Amino acid sequence: MKNWILFIITAAIVFLLAMLAYSIMDRKTEARFAYQPKVQIDGIEPRDSVWGLNYPRQYQSYMRTQDTTFKSLYNTSGFKDVLADQPEMVILWAGYAFSKDYNHPRGHAWAITDVHNTLRIGSPMVPGDGPQPSTCWTCKSTDVPRLMSELGVTEYYSQKLSDMGTDVINPIGCADCHNPQTMNLTITRPALIEAFEAMGKDINKASHQEMRSLVCAQCHVEYYFDRTKQGKEKAAYLTFPWKDGLSVENIEAYFDKIDFADWVHPISKARMLKAQHPDYELYEMSVHAKRGVSCADCHMPYKNEGGQKFTDHHIGSPLSNVENSCFVCHREKQSDLMTDVYERQRKVKEGSGKVQKLIAMAHIEAGKAWELGATESQMKDILIGIRHAQWRWDYVVASHGGAFHAPLESSRIITSATDIIQETRIKLSRLLASLGHNKPVEMPDFSNKAVLQAYIGLDIPAEKASKSKFLDEVVPMWLKEGKAREAKKEVKTVSSR
Repeated sequence: MKNWILFIITAAIVFLLAMLAYSIMDRKTEARFAYQPKVQIDGIEPRDSVWGLNYPRQYQSYMRTQDTTFKSLYNTSGFKDVLADQPEMVILWAGYAFSKDYNHPRGHAWAITDVHNTLRIGSPMVPGDGPQPSTCWTCKSTDVPRLMSELGVTEYYSQKLSDMGTDVINPIGCADCHNPQTMNLTITRPALIEAFEAMGKDINKASHQEMRSLVCAQCHVEYYFDRTKQGKEKAAYLTFPWKDGLSVENIEAYFDKIDFADWVHPISKARMLKAQHPDYELYEMSVHAKRGVSCADCHMPYKNEGGQKFTDHHIGSPLSNVENSCFVCHREKQSDLMTDVYERQRKVKEGSGKVQKLIAMAHIEAGKAWELGATESQMKDILIGIRHAQWRWDYVVASHGGAFHAPLESSRIITSATDIIQETRIKLSRLLASLGHNKPVEMPDFSNKAVLQAYIGLDIPAEKASKSKFLDEVVPMWLKEGKAREAKKEVKTVSSR
């Protein structure tokens, strides 16, 4: 009897091992044929749907960047109006397009739509119209590398955004980061290569792990438009101000040295800097960066599906996918981890919220000083103080996730901004007193976005009416012509062997 029991147990074990071996062999066979190319990708192919025929799992996960349901304590993948939430920003950005609208960023799949919709690009009804240069498309579309190749980089930067309306119709995607022949990560935006050269570095020597951050750094960085480069005055040449280093002070000194300003504030008359989104720069100051963690490790973690391991291209907040992103390294309760993240964000948010109101007040107080007859020499140091304080505030606020990426550095920068603007307002109060104004300057209602937009002279209803006409009449034409152009491009199938 015992022999029969032993026989049955042995047979069961052998059967299970055989099943396991079969499963492993089946998965290996599946893996061998999982990414057999179905179409030939020639040159710069901007359509993700074509790449998706060869890499369906990556493509399907990328399409989930259309999902806008995720919300954390402060941020969201939805369409939250930041100006309504923090109206003082309207005063800080008076005279600059961000005072018209500023929303939380959505997923990459929305890049083109969100450019069309924003009031910041105006409502260009014909090619050559509108306030923004073609350079503003640079980080929004896989069509950009194609256009740079066809036109030349400087010529691409020399157009208007509206000149490219029918050419730029595909959002951020595969061709921005991958070589179609090898699928290796690659840099498609010359500004990053040029920034490395300016620092005396060779980006071609970057490791694969470094490239998992550098492909993101093509766009998630601080930049400006250099209109003197390449000898073409009309070219808004995209440039990263990294020559002297990546810190907020390094970049501030760089801009001061070349006397650069994004715009002149209409109230204070200060020559202002607008931080774009210095995500990579702040991340480089983080503990994660020092330990060799890349952007993709957290924002595009590996996942398994059908026995296949691949990079999840549903690029978004790690907090929406803690199991695959954070828990690869961290061993703690999810609630504890998220509490730690929110605590850091809350502290930075508290500091930035206070300083932005102080800066808004300084702009208005400076405007009062000009009104009372202040001279340029009297205002010089005050205007520099406003410029530097707002630059540092903006450097943190404009960075996506900066309060988490580098909370200590973010807090240090906000503290320095607070010190600068407080000293500046003391100088302002003394100057105002010397000009005969010995009482607080009257302030507008800082709690109401619409009131502040009217205060700085914006006619938002008129802006929205023009935008509605643009979206109804121009954008459909852009998309129709662009898709008709693409339909003429043959997609070649790969013959099976």
